[in-house]
Amino acid sequence: MENEKKKVGFNWVQFGIWMAALVIGAVLGLLGVQKIMEACDFVATVYTKLFQFVAIPTIALAVTTTLAMLGAKKGTGKIFKYTILFTLLTTFAASIVGAVLYKAIKPENLGKEDIAKGQVTVEQTLEKKDLAATPTVYDHILSVVPDNVVKPVSSGNVLSILLVAAAAGLALALMPQSENVQILLKGINGLQELFFVLIKALVWTLPLGIVAFSAQLAAQISGAGDLVGSLGKYVAVVLGGNLLQFFIILPLFLLACRINPFKVFKNMLPAVMMAFFTKSSVATLPVTISSAENNQKAKKEVSRFVLPLCCTINMNGCAAFILVTSLFVMQNGGVELTAGTVLLWILISVISAVGNAGVPMGCFFLTLSLMTGVGAPVGILGIILPIYTVIDMIETGVNVWSDSCVNAMVDKQLKPEDVA
Repeated sequence: MENEKKKVGFNWVQFGIWMAALVIGAVLGLLGVQKIMEACDFVATVYTKLFQFVAIPTIALAVTTTLAMLGAKKGTGKIFKYTILFTLLTTFAASIVGAVLYKAIKPENLGKEDIAKGQVTVEQTLEKKDLAATPTVYDHILSVVPDNVVKPVSSGNVLSILLVAAAAGLALALMPQSENVQILLKGINGLQELFFVLIKALVWTLPLGIVAFSAQLAAQISGAGDLVGSLGKYVAVVLGGNLLQFFIILPLFLLACRINPFKVFKNMLPAVMMAFFTKSSVATLPVTISSAENNQKAKKEVSRFVLPLCCTINMNGCAAFILVTSLFVMQNGGVELTAGTVLLWILISVISAVGNAGVPMGCFFLTLSLMTGVGAPVGILGIILPIYTVIDMIETGVNVWSDSCVNAMVDKQLKPEDVA
């Protein structure tokens, strides 16, 4: 019990160290020394891989143990119902905010020469990623259904892992309680404790990673200045929408549920910062769970079910990016953006964002797939690509902040007897 009372990943001293690391990294990035940047790229890659390494087992173990404990109790249905409800509400809100800003700011069309150059970038990117073929809805569903035990883990398919973990957890809950079942549950809980110790170690050494991530960010921003200028109004809509969602819309949701948004933000700040730097809500998940349980004091039965699910389906930042970018690309292709068209793409953006992979550049390639499907001038995405890293960082921070808010709201709705 003593360990549970300790705050993991956040205190004011540590926050000061993180801020210092952020400044040091920014200075190193602006210096632009090749050897330093190579070292920073190496360290950033190491940290991203380590967090991805602990994230997949954390997802599987968290969902399995939670459902094994809750089983068919009424709390299980309640948690799932509120998670889906708040996810849809916040995601629709993000998309609507993006649409309103787009209509208010009215980004101008780009030149045909710029779009032609961007087309070359898109083609090169597709060749590297082997994403030229647009997957169908059936392909997406089939990719979630596993055909062997190893593949979901080896491929990092989060939805597939969630499916297997949920099935295993429910099976354990419904099995007759025997000595073998108890031994299995103790083993799974032991593994979970092991991974949380590894997470604490990673968070403790994180300032080194923050220096590297910050250096990368500073270098990318300094190199993308001209592009940001030429895409000024588009960038203003994307970033403005994300900032409004982060600082206004999501806190209003918390206030509506009688939750103090400042307290939640302070408690979940380690996760938001991790998301900002790693650009992956999946990689950030271990820190998100630790912050929710140890800082926010959320019920474990809630956080270990809601957060793994949210890091896959709750994509506020992604929905806003898909909508705004799709409208911008279609507008450049000569499509008239009527109220009906905008409403249709609000719906499409929300549906597309749900289930999008919580990995770097996931939203970019999803938008590219959608625009390819409707025959829009995808060369514009090639122009956006060099500055997408910065957009992706902010998007992921919004996604994880939204996950944190949904978890806090679901936790508030549940009474102790629901999870007893």
